[in-house]
Amino acid sequence: MWKMIEQHFRDSPAKLKVLRSFVELGLRVEENGKVYLGDIEVPDTKIARAVGVDRRVVKEAVKAVLNNHSLKKIFKSLKPAGAMLRDVAPLLGYGVVEIRAKPDAVGIIAEASTLIAKEGISIRQIIAEDPELYPDPKLIIITDKPLPGDIISKFLKIPTVKQVTIS
Repeated sequence: MWKMIEQHFRDSPAKLKVLRSFVELGLRVEENGKVYLGDIEVPDTKIARAVGVDRRVVKEAVKAVLNNHSLKKIFKSLKPAGAMLRDVAPLLGYGVVEIRAKPDAVGIIAEASTLIAKEGISIRQIIAEDPELYPDPKLIIITDKPLPGDIISKFLKIPTVKQVTIS
């Protein structure tokens, strides 16, 4: 998906920056040209300020999306993924595992989940950053309780895993 968006906006880095934020945040574009986070309308000026572009760039990006059938279908269907628990996990007594692996690796989530299950610990949330959007994507796993430190060596035995951090 992202490659198609990049291709369409290759000559407009500012619009691409705006649309990248839409994808990352799950911002939806509607036929009326307005942008929504769930049911909350997000003003163009607020998006522009957050992204670091002029508000007209936001309007132009939205207009371009609505004028392209494929892009319109994508951006009308985006939804936010929900709250990322990583930063509040310690406050809630949860554990956090961040795994960096080769972006095209297959089975990392399955193998990591198996290791965590063998510890008798439940998983609350898994976020896998999209390698097309993030140059160094991470797999972030939030667990019901902190994991034991010796599990790091087990994660590192998973083929293609480059780095593991637990907290």
